[in-house]
Parts: sequence; C-alpha cells; structure tokens
Amino acid sequence: MDPADRRIVDLLQRNARTTQSEVAKAVGLSQPAVAERIRKLEERGVITGYAARVDAAELGIDVTAFIGVGIEHPKFFDEFTQKVKRLDEVLECHRVAGEDSYLLKVKTRNTRSLDRLLVEGLRTIPGVTRTHTTIVLASIKEETYVQPAVPAAQGDAP
Repeated sequence: MDPADRRIVDLLQRNARTTQSEVAKAVGLSQPAVAERIRKLEERGVITGYAARVDAAELGIDVTAFIGVGIEHPKFFDEFTQKVKRLDEVLECHRVAGEDSYLLKVKTRNTRSLDRLLVEGLRTIPGVTRTHTTIVLASIKEETYVQPAVPAAQGDAP
C-alpha cells in the first residue's frame, strides 16, 4: 500500500460514509482514481466491508461477555469454528495461545440468554472441554479503527 491507499483506508475507517469526492479531495486524487483504488483495496481484502456502529443496549442487547473456550484436541477446531460462525451472539472468535483454545466476544439480551448460549450452544459442540466467562460491567473503549502500518525503512527490524 502506498501513502494514498493508507490515507484512503484511514478516512474510510474513521467515517465509512465519506463520499469518494471527499476522499479524493483529502488525498489529492481524482474521484475516479479513488474509486479504482477503493475497488482494488476491497478486492485485495484490505477493506473487508462497511458497517454502522450501534448501541447494543438500545437494541435490547444488555450483556457483553468474553468466553474462553478449551478444546480437547486440534482435530475439533474445524467443527468448532463452523458452529461458532452460525451463532448470532458471537461477535468475535479468536484462536489463541495460552490456557484457552479460543476467546469469544459475545453480546446477549440478558444473563438468561447468555446461560442458554453457554449450555445449549457452546458446551454441546464436540471437543469443548470447558468454558469460562467474564461479564463486562462497563465498556471503557471499543474501537474498530486499525492504524495503517507505515512500511519499515531499510535496515529497520521487522
């Protein structure tokens, strides 16, 4: 990515509703050039989608939790990930190093629906040996913005 691509990504992350004309003006390129760059960034998978950020509580979703999941053996990883992808309450799923095999971020309507997700959803998946749940009391910072990396200068460590 060149500096113009990094700037385009920066602008769209900060406000995905920014028009191509506004991006073009900020980057110093024509609107068609910006449209082509955005298309290429999408094709390369740098830009993976666009979304509105919402207040989950306003939608009746009051509980946020992080769930560590232990998996018995790596042979169960594929089935676990396929089943987790179908659970609407799971917003993020990460395979991690350490005591857990996976770390999930979930949002549910209430503690009863969280319990149902644990008991009827996650713990019924083959290979799951344990879960441990941390319920969020207050969210101090939640961001989706990723600072685009600037290429290292020659001679810099990777």
